[in-house]
Amino acid sequence: MSHTDTAVAAAATTPAFDLTAPPTATTMRVTKRNGSSEPVDLNKIVRAVTRAAEGLHAVEPMRVATRTISGLYDGATTAELDELSIRTAALLTGEEPEYGRLAARLLAGVIAKEVAGQEIHAFSQSVARGHDVGLINDRLLGFVQANARKLNDALDPSLDREFDYFGLRTLYDRYLLRHPHSRKVIETPQQFFLRIACALSEDVPEALALYQRFARLEYIASSPTLFNSGTTHEQLSSCFLLDSPRDTLESIYAKYGDIAQLSKFSGGIGVSYTRVRSRGSLIKSTNGHSNGIVPWLKTLDSSVAAVNQGGKRKGAACVYLEPWHADVEEFLELRDNTGDEARRTHNLNLANWIPDIFMRRVEADDDWSLFDPRVVPELTDLFGTDFERAYEQAEAQGKATRKLKARELYARMMRTLAQTGNGWMTFKDKCNRASNQTLRAGNVIHLSNLCTEILEVTGDDETAVCNLGSINLARHFDEDGFFDFDKLGETVQLAVRQLDRVIDLNFYPIESARRGNLRWRPVGLGVMGLQDVFFKLRLPFDGDEARALSARIAEEIYFRALDTSNELAIEKGRHPAFADTRAANGELQFDAWNVAPGNAERWDGLRQRIREHGLRNSLLVAIAPTATIASIAGCYECAEPQVSNLFKRETLSGDFLQVNRYLVEELKKLGLWTPELRDAIKRAEGSVQGVDAIPGALRAIYRTAWEIPMRSLIDMAAERGAFIDQSASLNLFMESPSIGAMSSMYMYAWKRGIKTTYYLRSRPATKIAKATVGNTATEAPKPDYAPEQAVACSLENPGSCEACQ
Repeated sequence: MSHTDTAVAAAATTPAFDLTAPPTATTMRVTKRNGSSEPVDLNKIVRAVTRAAEGLHAVEPMRVATRTISGLYDGATTAELDELSIRTAALLTGEEPEYGRLAARLLAGVIAKEVAGQEIHAFSQSVARGHDVGLINDRLLGFVQANARKLNDALDPSLDREFDYFGLRTLYDRYLLRHPHSRKVIETPQQFFLRIACALSEDVPEALALYQRFARLEYIASSPTLFNSGTTHEQLSSCFLLDSPRDTLESIYAKYGDIAQLSKFSGGIGVSYTRVRSRGSLIKSTNGHSNGIVPWLKTLDSSVAAVNQGGKRKGAACVYLEPWHADVEEFLELRDNTGDEARRTHNLNLANWIPDIFMRRVEADDDWSLFDPRVVPELTDLFGTDFERAYEQAEAQGKATRKLKARELYARMMRTLAQTGNGWMTFKDKCNRASNQTLRAGNVIHLSNLCTEILEVTGDDETAVCNLGSINLARHFDEDGFFDFDKLGETVQLAVRQLDRVIDLNFYPIESARRGNLRWRPVGLGVMGLQDVFFKLRLPFDGDEARALSARIAEEIYFRALDTSNELAIEKGRHPAFADTRAANGELQFDAWNVAPGNAERWDGLRQRIREHGLRNSLLVAIAPTATIASIAGCYECAEPQVSNLFKRETLSGDFLQVNRYLVEELKKLGLWTPELRDAIKRAEGSVQGVDAIPGALRAIYRTAWEIPMRSLIDMAAERGAFIDQSASLNLFMESPSIGAMSSMYMYAWKRGIKTTYYLRSRPATKIAKATVGNTATEAPKPDYAPEQAVACSLENPGSCEACQ
């Protein structure tokens, strides 16, 4: 145990000072934020913690106050004491989750003092200061100045109490605007949310409605939108999809430049490399032979690492390749930890873009042919039966570079997933068949994005773009404790309008991105907090009632999103490519899944309105990973089950103890939340399944992702998928991956019609020591299966899923 942890434990039980003792001539002094000093007033520290703890009935303010007092020394700064109080409260979260709320309130007080210390007391002053130092654009400044009184009066500082510590610390460290020289924040969390809302709205009522959704953590826009709204560089989009460079030196290097420009302004990149010739292919101009795609990807790897998105997070990209490409086996080795480093790309993510014919040959144990794309360039732009005819014709004409068993290549894909979590399985034909954008010949989806939830047409002159935001389902309950579908519909309507507005406001780093986004106007409205919904309703994650609710939520979001986009089309005009979409013929997403939605009459009326008036947006729904914004909102990520009931999360903002507050409340009601039970959960790596003291009904509700059958997770994703016109970032979990089990799992996902999958998360074989078992005042160990350790998709390596949400 560290010295600090020992001090925390001691301070939790023994006051360090007599708070009633009168000050003496030798009283220590503290240094205030303005540089002046004053005698220590111990009661001031106690009062500050006590005020922050109001309404938190499970919190003992003196435990935090005495630890802060024990850290006093002559000349200590008030900022140091504030931080000590915050960290002390945060360390007690594993014992009582309400200490996380206390830590957040203390931090909110620190932020308020930091902003006020710069003579910023109102929202309009914060925006004006940002403009003065070159951070805020003229458009936002004009809007705020013209409506300053209404906007200033609407700001509600009490809503800072909605945050958990992890969320507010993340917001403070990485999202709030900072003075370019002093590096102090120039806005409070509420001023931040109101700035985003004003930047994304056309009038004051719309801005205030959006602000309320943000401030109450009911809906959060994606990270690029939060980073850049209202700033001098409003790159607000999350995802960019680039078609494969043409098989020329000029095209390859031009693509590097495009990717660098997009990455610079916080975009997550997906790029295909299927068109680039394979190793050994003849280069006519030099009469030499190509080195294949690996050297080009090595260069891309270095470029992505170099462009670090303004220091806010690392650049991030995912490369897609079709499995008929002759370099596919070398491609699958790019993330290996052994072998020639010149042929490894540790900063790139990898994904397989798989046609149905490959999966059928795997199932039948047939041969599979590999081709040089220079010889069969037509394959890249075909899907479905057209692709299969061309592929089989190329085989018959003897154009294959070589043949191997389809199962041999499939097994290599499984090994890559098992060893690295990478090499994601995404299914080309379902993605194209079920897309609203691929009605007309030549409109082809060639890849997904960095996080596999975006599916949009790309081409030489069109870079696909998507703007994301996610609804916090946990905040959509009525006063009686039922899920509130009316409120959900209102949030969807507001969110779709905000996302559509982003398309027009956005700064496009490259022209092909602007062209494609304005033509198709796609958006990606997603969700987070589905696990919270099930916990609140006390439903096992994959029970029949939970599955039905999950599908109904997805259907309602899709319906409301289409309905809002139809209203926008009436108000502002349909998107330019509407005639090229399936919706123009009345085809909707669930038709591609052969699923009949509920209330057919309602849907029939919407179909007719869409045929008549069109849609403003070609695509509307996508479920992104939401790693960071779910942390800000204080809910579980996207539509995933929890990974643990208790673990430590390491991020760019520090180490944070995560404890399942729903479970704690249940156990407290039963009188079971004791030090002994906490230790039992720690020893079980955050699982409650082997803790016999917990009733069986609760153990069923509080299973982790490792204890839920992946078949259920896939089934639920498919049931939602019928109402998701893009896709969802679907992580799959396997404690000890085996090739056989993985092969069956991904084959089942393909058969269920899943469009894309994301990381395979697994646990390492070794276990860590439980150094904190028996010490309730210190932080819990980080389980070896926390997602940050299992795969690269995390906040400690934020160049991955975080870039998309």
